[in-house]
Amino acid sequence: MYRYVTLKSVDRPDVRPQDVRAIFVVSHMTIPFSKWQGTGNDFIVIDDRAGTFSMIDEPIVRRLCDRHFGIGSDGLIVVRSPKLDGTAFHMEFLNPDGSRSFCGNGSRCAFAFWRQLQEVPCPVGMAVLFSAYDGEHRAMTLPDGHVAIAMKRPRDHERESERMDLWNTGSPHVVLWVDDPERVDVVTEGRKVRNSERYGVAGVNVNFTAMVDGVVRMRTYERGVEDETLSCGTGVTAAALSARSRGLVSTDEVPILTRGGELRVDLRDGDGSGEVLLCGPAVEVFSGSITI
Repeated sequence: MYRYVTLKSVDRPDVRPQDVRAIFVVSHMTIPFSKWQGTGNDFIVIDDRAGTFSMIDEPIVRRLCDRHFGIGSDGLIVVRSPKLDGTAFHMEFLNPDGSRSFCGNGSRCAFAFWRQLQEVPCPVGMAVLFSAYDGEHRAMTLPDGHVAIAMKRPRDHERESERMDLWNTGSPHVVLWVDDPERVDVVTEGRKVRNSERYGVAGVNVNFTAMVDGVVRMRTYERGVEDETLSCGTGVTAAALSARSRGLVSTDEVPILTRGGELRVDLRDGDGSGEVLLCGPAVEVFSGSITI
């Protein structure tokens, strides 16, 4: 693997540092990993509680997440030692383009992975605190074996139009209500919204959502992945909150059907102003190691 390194000139003050570059050969390193998925939203998970892989950077993330030249995934999760008092671990989530964000399904998989590493089994229903990009969360194993995480209280909610809402559930999401998500060109239409001037350089995730036979169904275009994903936990949460705010659902538990399967959002207080739980499966697919 090759890496460019900028050098500072000591003897030539007239030469700018950015004009002097050298190529260093970086020795190969082998990274053990596990592959996990939550309703088809798939992730590479690395145990770095020992701090061995602190050098993981954007080029490495891009390489690992590449579905043709790497392992392939919707994101990379690095489980690190705790950063906050009272937490069990810190989850660092990186999109395939190397950008950082919070990820709902990724958090559920990170907890399930951490739980698997423990010498003493984690009891069903016991809340475990962990930290992520946006602060502290709690996770637990449900009686049916699924994993639930407590989502942050939505910071932003704007009614963009008659059919479109903007929610921030740890990541910004547009919920666009359509007649039938299966008839939408998600990549083309999603990119238009994601890259629109309204949402700036950072962009936004886009969820094409509908009530079909009394069930909320959705498809998601994710920024950072820059493509459709089979599921998105923060997007599912945004869709549930949007459906509730529009009076389309009346129960506290809102099932959402994605292309990768069903997730459940428990709004608890009914309007999303308090705790929001994202519930669903978190499954290990395989494990291995890769040398880069």
